Amino acid sequence: MCGIVGYVGTKPAAPILVDGLARLEYRGYDSAGIAVVGSSELRVHKDAGRVRELEASLPKRFGGKLGIGHTRWATHGGPSKDNAHPHASGNERIAVVHNGIFDNAGVLRAQLEEAGVKLRSETDTEVLAHLIEQAEGDTLEEKVMAALRRIEGTYGIAVVDLDFPDRIVVARNGSPLILGVGDGEMHVASDAAALIRYTRQVVYLDDGEMATVRADGYRTFTQDARATTKTEKTVEWTADEYERGAHEHFMVKEIHEQPEAVQRATRGRLDERFHTVHLGGLNMDAREAREIKRVKILGCGSAYYAGQLGAQFIEEVARIPADAEPASEFRYRNPVVERDTLYVAVSQSGETLDTLVAVQELKRKGGRVIGLVNAVGSSIAREVDGGVYLHAGPEVSVASTKALTNMAVAFAMLGIHLGRIRDVSPADGRRLIEGLKKLPAQIQEIVDTEQELAEIAGRLAKHESIFFVGRTRGYPVAREGAQKLKEISYRHAEAYQTSELKHGPLALISPDVPTVAIVPQDELLDRNIGALHEIAARSGPLYVVTHESVDVPAGAAAVIRVPKNEPELDPILLTIPLQLLAYHASVALGHDVDKPRNLAKSVTVE
Repeated sequence: MCGIVGYVGTKPAAPILVDGLARLEYRGYDSAGIAVVGSSELRVHKDAGRVRELEASLPKRFGGKLGIGHTRWATHGGPSKDNAHPHASGNERIAVVHNGIFDNAGVLRAQLEEAGVKLRSETDTEVLAHLIEQAEGDTLEEKVMAALRRIEGTYGIAVVDLDFPDRIVVARNGSPLILGVGDGEMHVASDAAALIRYTRQVVYLDDGEMATVRADGYRTFTQDARATTKTEKTVEWTADEYERGAHEHFMVKEIHEQPEAVQRATRGRLDERFHTVHLGGLNMDAREAREIKRVKILGCGSAYYAGQLGAQFIEEVARIPADAEPASEFRYRNPVVERDTLYVAVSQSGETLDTLVAVQELKRKGGRVIGLVNAVGSSIAREVDGGVYLHAGPEVSVASTKALTNMAVAFAMLGIHLGRIRDVSPADGRRLIEGLKKLPAQIQEIVDTEQELAEIAGRLAKHESIFFVGRTRGYPVAREGAQKLKEISYRHAEAYQTSELKHGPLALISPDVPTVAIVPQDELLDRNIGALHEIAARSGPLYVVTHESVDVPAGAAAVIRVPKNEPELDPILLTIPLQLLAYHASVALGHDVDKPRNLAKSVTVE
């Protein structure tokens, strides 16, 4: 969603702030701005549009060595210069940037207007600038704390004040904030991507925590002024990993990085002596693992579909009842939390708010929760009892590819780990371990067919609606394929179980509605082939993703062959060509692949 940057040090702040905002563009936004504290004035420059346009229009004289910046994704009020952040107080001495939503903004706006304050925007954020201006206190910290006591909702904020030109005050409640520790300078960001060029030493703030950031260091404290102690951590990624390199888009770069990403995910975890997987981060011994009676997986979007793949694998291999559920629904249905259920929270960013709040609800009720996340030090990673880092590397494109693949691989490793503790034989363990080892080369084999897939995608993109169908192991693959296509090509795409075609969807089959069918070579092959004949009999164009030895009905519009692995691992490979189909369909239609409309990379508000 929105992005926050901040800088205080010995260098001009404006170029550093603009660079940080540019590195947060992937999160999704519609306006941008910066505020810099000069020697005698607070200068704010902002507008609707892209960061590059903000940079181009930046006045030449915009001096100051302390400032904050923001990329906004519209919530309260549409994209405009007035609604863009930073927001200034009435006396033009205080500026605020904010991620999140103030739930009581309407009440606060009415109170301010009744007191004679003239509001200049439609946003919830502007009220905070005025509240800080009005608050009693001898320091900026005291004024911010007083103002926040009147706020209800989620926030990550950064505040500067011309009366306190040596500091940035920040606070977090439900929206991530990171401090970057430099040499004679400090950075603030909502995402490590904004500061990784300048420092890899970071401090993660917790909910309810604040910080004062000066050039010579920082101090952290609670919102009732009690000091807290933080440990600096080193970000494992480098600035180069956030660059596109020779690729036209981040999405295709990340698709090509998947063989290496899967190798990182499995490196050091596959035990060939005992034919199992070591996942030390689970913080769970064999006795505790054997007591698990059920696995419940929670995620949003592609993470939810990866969870469906994981639930099938765990149930099939480890013989533990398992299912996946959207985290956004879980917390609102007053779920029964069972002591012998293992809950798994899945998130690329580790900051997905719906998933994070579900974790917090589970913890409150005594549930055991582990995390599958990609971002070390993220909120979910710090909340859970243990977990598995995905090691996919930075994922910048809004449409998830390598993180999703590594989620599926992580679930496979979790399933093998649990299964070998229970009833999976050494022979089956060996078979699945060998299958995991084959995945990187097999993924590379699929990626090498990109040009063929690009031609097929160009034909698919001409249709307004597309069906995706799959059965049992293939159904989550179909759902993820439809998700990818709709989110970046804007074509209407729906996924159904192949077995459900006769129960409604078959009525829509026509020459104008193609079907992308997921047909693995498994125990349901004959039934899947029968469904293809039914679609073909109704003149529905067929695009079949399958294995080499499968005989597809004559007349299929395209047949996409993927390498064969073990049946339980085949869904991982069947997903890869669907990523390339979605990517090249979007390219063919001329869309901004990495920044699809109305979507953001990290959803940190409900």
